[in-house]
Amino acid sequence: MAKKTEAKADKNEAVKATKDVNSKESNKPEVAENKAEETTKKATSRRAAADKKETKEIAPAEEFSVDVASLKNKDVKDFTVEEKLYMLYKLQTVVSEIDKIKTLRGELPLEVQDLEDEIAGLKTRLDKYQAEIQELDENVSAQKNKISESKLLVEKYKGQLDQVRNNREFDNLSKEVEFQELEVEFSEKKIKEFNVAIKQKKESISGSKEILDGRKIDLEQKKKELQEIVAETRQEEDKLREKAKAIEEKIEPRLLNAFKRIRKGARNGLAVVNIERDACGGCFNKIPPQKQLDIKLHKKIIVCEYCGRVMIDPELANAKEV
Repeated sequence: MAKKTEAKADKNEAVKATKDVNSKESNKPEVAENKAEETTKKATSRRAAADKKETKEIAPAEEFSVDVASLKNKDVKDFTVEEKLYMLYKLQTVVSEIDKIKTLRGELPLEVQDLEDEIAGLKTRLDKYQAEIQELDENVSAQKNKISESKLLVEKYKGQLDQVRNNREFDNLSKEVEFQELEVEFSEKKIKEFNVAIKQKKESISGSKEILDGRKIDLEQKKKELQEIVAETRQEEDKLREKAKAIEEKIEPRLLNAFKRIRKGARNGLAVVNIERDACGGCFNKIPPQKQLDIKLHKKIIVCEYCGRVMIDPELANAKEV
């Protein structure tokens, strides 16, 4: 009886232990899920904090202001990077205004240059025709002299025919007469050819003169139009050029040479550009966020890796002058 009671107690303890084990095993997935959720929440909070920090760092400044008077009295070597960038941007705005004035003139300067070149070419052609006509006239005169000489010889040989003593002398004189007559015919043929060439040259001269007169009229009109446009914008352009010259004096020679080199290679004449929609304002290629941050910090001069233009942030471009 005692043995049965002990066996029953052992059995109850084994069942209880089994239930405890099963309960622990069933709770394992739940614990794992809780841990995963906690890890995800921590990662999300860290990412949010990083994003918030980065946003805070890249956030635009309230407003930039530049003390122009201090820049005028300040030595170029003492300029900060921010001031150097600002001066480059100011120079870019001035030269862009000059480019706009030049654009108003349109193709007139090129048209004037083309007309001047064409007129110079026509004058050269006319001079060449005149020289060729003079040469042809000299050739005609030379052939006429040959004809005169040949005719004199023909008369001379014909006179000698009456005084010949034998057939041999007669044959020789006859051949000379025939040869000189052929010379006369050949010279007359050459004279006709020269006269035809002279006539053609004179016709070409006449046509070229008509074209030349027309081009001269066109040139005068184009020059007049260009002078009117230049006169309208001369004063403004001169002021802009003086302003650009003054700004150039406040830029390091190394930076100024780089600016001119970049501007010369750029189709639109832009060497300094803003960041527009997270992209370069010159070639419109995307700029990485880290580089945007570097540009906003104004700690160094940064150029676009695609087009080579100097990049600045819009806040610096819109800086107020005080």
